[in-house]
Amino acid sequence: MAKEGRSADDPKALIHEAYRIDGISLAECRSIFLDWALSLTERKATEAIPRLLAAHGAPDHPMTQVLNEGLTAPAQTGRRGGRAARVGTPD
Repeated sequence: MAKEGRSADDPKALIHEAYRIDGISLAECRSIFLDWALSLTERKATEAIPRLLAAHGAPDHPMTQVLNEGLTAPAQTGRRGGRAARVGTPD
């Protein structure tokens, strides 16, 4: 039997549960969002977020703000840092 709130877009039901927590803070929502994003396997967050907002998006909830930020934030591509960033790459 599937856990209540689980879906392909929210496999651990993290977003679902965040909306159920009274008095949850913006920082807590951001932490949950990061855990959620790391739990995605084959789905892209930018494809899942609109569906999650449609299913859960209470306008005055901090998780709604975090999900909207997830849609508007530029996607990070590539690795930042590491040895090559410190010393450069040989030509």
